[in-house]
Amino acid sequence: MEDFLVCIFMKLSLDELILSVPLVCKSWREASLDPLCWRVLDFQELDIMSWHRFAKRVAAQYPLSRLSFSAFLKFAVRRSRGLAVELRFPMFLRASMEDLVFVSNECPRLKILVLGSMSLEDRDHISELAGKWTELEHLEMAANPSTFPELASEINLHCRNFSGLKMAGLRMKDAMAIVNHLPNLKYLNLSNSYISKGTLLLMMNGCKEIEVLTVKHCIGFEADGEVREAAAHIGVFNHEGSKLTNDSDSDSDDCVASCRFFHDREDYRMGRRCLL
Repeated sequence: MEDFLVCIFMKLSLDELILSVPLVCKSWREASLDPLCWRVLDFQELDIMSWHRFAKRVAAQYPLSRLSFSAFLKFAVRRSRGLAVELRFPMFLRASMEDLVFVSNECPRLKILVLGSMSLEDRDHISELAGKWTELEHLEMAANPSTFPELASEINLHCRNFSGLKMAGLRMKDAMAIVNHLPNLKYLNLSNSYISKGTLLLMMNGCKEIEVLTVKHCIGFEADGEVREAAAHIGVFNHEGSKLTNDSDSDSDDCVASCRFFHDREDYRMGRRCLL
């Protein structure tokens, strides 16, 4: 019976797993503690601000000395007992390097890692942790770190099954790093970035195994005949809303707002199903 319940609870969200299931009966509570129920840790839909109803209920039900994202993260990760394969940080609540170090140490089986807001300083140290992500297949970042070439190199060295990358912001050195270190990518999403036509062609020609390339709402290129010809080997080439120049006259990597970054997950549904 408990195994049957575990199979069902594996499909529930974190809020249901934490605040609903354990209150039904003893057998449900015991089944909800199985680490298999905690393989997917998606914090993006939760609001743990102290004044929110969810946060108040968690504080009342569990012995957390101080309800913060870090405390809640550690609580959920420890429930997974090293079996977590997917972890999605909150979209807008800034995570610390301490949080990411903890996750990297406690979740050796991670296949999908989605990073939200981080300070510039912390973001530049992400590459130092890639050596712990040996099972990683898919990485999403709200913005690329200045050390992205080093990160790409570390992923190439340690993550043999890595196949999906999503980030906002792209420089020529980043494109070169993708081609040199991650040429076997299958899913690449660079939406809301500045990408010149030359940079786009470089990646298309250098990454021959790409199945899904998403560059929506980008500035710096138009999908002309040359671009479409270069994309002929790509199964899905999504360039909706991209154009050569920005109407508001900005011409930098930051000219496209990255706040839409996490709101468009449709392009990776196929990739995510493959990973899980």
